[in-house]
Amino acid sequence: MAVVEKLAHFLSRKGIVYRLVETEPANSLDALVLASGRSQHDFVQGTVLIDMTGVVMAVHRYDSTLDLDAVQQLTGRRLKPLTARQVSRLFSDCAPGFVPPLGAAWGLSVLVDEDVISAETVVFTGGANHSLVEMDGRSLRLALAGAREGRLVIHGQGVGGREALTLEQVADKLQKLYRLPPMPALALRILRLTGNPEASAKELSELIEFDPSMTAQIMRYARSALFAYPGQINTVQEAVTRVLGFDRVAHIALGIASVQAFDVPRKGPLGMDNFWRHSLYCAFLCQGFAARAGLDKGLAYLCGLLHNFGLLLIGHLFPTEFEELNALREINPEASLQTLEQEVLGHSEQEDILSVGHGAIGGILHRLWQLPEPVIKAAGMHQYIGYTGDHEEYVVMVQLANAVLKEQGIGDEFNADDVQALAEVLGLDLADLERVRQDVEQVSSDLDVLASSLSS
Repeated sequence: MAVVEKLAHFLSRKGIVYRLVETEPANSLDALVLASGRSQHDFVQGTVLIDMTGVVMAVHRYDSTLDLDAVQQLTGRRLKPLTARQVSRLFSDCAPGFVPPLGAAWGLSVLVDEDVISAETVVFTGGANHSLVEMDGRSLRLALAGAREGRLVIHGQGVGGREALTLEQVADKLQKLYRLPPMPALALRILRLTGNPEASAKELSELIEFDPSMTAQIMRYARSALFAYPGQINTVQEAVTRVLGFDRVAHIALGIASVQAFDVPRKGPLGMDNFWRHSLYCAFLCQGFAARAGLDKGLAYLCGLLHNFGLLLIGHLFPTEFEELNALREINPEASLQTLEQEVLGHSEQEDILSVGHGAIGGILHRLWQLPEPVIKAAGMHQYIGYTGDHEEYVVMVQLANAVLKEQGIGDEFNADDVQALAEVLGLDLADLERVRQDVEQVSSDLDVLASSLSS
């Protein structure tokens, strides 16, 4: 199936000419677009919206962000995006996530953004995960005949004509053009200590006690209801040996010390307050998943804790873009963060560097800091659902943790993922997920208190 039957019949009935482009199978539309090698600006997509009156499809460029306020001004309706599950039911003949932007073929009313109508050539999914449809602007306008036109998206400064850089080129340019923060000395010493199999709790404790603030935070962590230790904890060494264990203390201390490299605002959905809350919850979940999946719990905790460092680096090096992204995230919780990043960072003066997204940038920093490979991959690839490759299990673990957190409104985006499918990759079942959810509920207040203390 290259084009689903309803779409093929619709195009044939209207006499619309198009060309099929075969691709390798992909697990998501984002992955298909990336694998195509085409400019993202060539692609159009359909976002399915709903209100009490019914369902509408808004057609806009793939690299744009739908502006729901603009949609309301055009239609007089307060439309909201359907969930992924609702869309899959409505487009049951299409591969999940691969909805063609020609809603009229399914009997839907259609809105179309003004930028799409003026396009010379467009590419979009035909409903399958292994092919694309290409047609010229005239054919597209014929296919969209009867659609209501208007401004539907948030407009940036224009995309520019530069070719995208590879990650190696991005890393090279970042190092040449900007003063990347080195790993703080204390974090480096902690990292080296964790690599020494002969290291002792006494050595780790002495390192931590060089920093009074970190000492207080580690002690607060050990005394929290997270661990319900019945006795007194008076020193860091007691926290290591009696309550937390060497690896957990080393990893939380590494995270605390590493964050000191960045100057990022505290407030907003992407600010330091929410960064720590998200990171600690994610780390806790990853550790729980690892225990049930037979993976390294300490490494899993570190992957969850450090996976979003790319946001901190963007905030540190590019405060103007970060401020805009932070504000856009606040008013567009229904849009994926990856889409918002493309809108803000892909239109900035640093477009060729920043358009790779915060995940890839975080992975680059982790590699420069010589962190473990699973941590590098978890940071670099956590935005790409369907990733397969080195340390896949740790990438999926972070994705699953984030998906579970989205259900509770925790994290940097709230659009739902397929939790069950991610769990199955790790060999986890619904009972495992439920137990981990219950564990998080029991310690949520303590994680919130700890996150507040770390960000202050």
